[in-house]
Amino acid sequence: MEPTPSALFAALANESRLRCLMLLSAQGELCVCELTQALGLSQPHVSRHLAQLREAGLVSDRREGIWVHYRIHRDLPDWVLAVLSQTVIGLVDQAPYRQDAAALAQMARRAGAPLCGPYPGAEPPSLSTPQDAADARGP
Repeated sequence: MEPTPSALFAALANESRLRCLMLLSAQGELCVCELTQALGLSQPHVSRHLAQLREAGLVSDRREGIWVHYRIHRDLPDWVLAVLSQTVIGLVDQAPYRQDAAALAQMARRAGAPLCGPYPGAEPPSLSTPQDAADARGP
C-alpha cells in the first residue's frame, strides 16, 4: 500500500510517530522495546503509534518469537523517501530527537543487538527472584 500525502503528513504531525520515524530512519530496524526505552514512552503508546504508521504504509514489521521489529517500509515511493530524508536532516540535531538517539545509544546490552532479545535458545530467562534478575542483567 502506497502512503497518501495526507497519511504521510498526518504521521509527521504527531510527535510520537515522528520520533519513531526519526529513530527508524537512522537505525534501520528497531524492536518495540528499543523504541519504548529510547523514547521514554509506554509500550502500549509506542505500539499504537507504530500500528498507525504500519497502516499508513510507512513502516513494515517483522516478528521474531515474542519480539516485533519495525523498519521504514522498503517499497516507499521516492517522494516519500525524499520527505523523510529532509525531515531527518532538518531535525536530527534538535530536541527531543537528539536525546532519543542518545538514549538508544546508551542502552545497556545494546552492542549491535536488540535490548530485549533474542536470547540464546529463543526464550528469555525466567526471572523468578531478584537474584535471577540481577544475574540476567550482568555486571
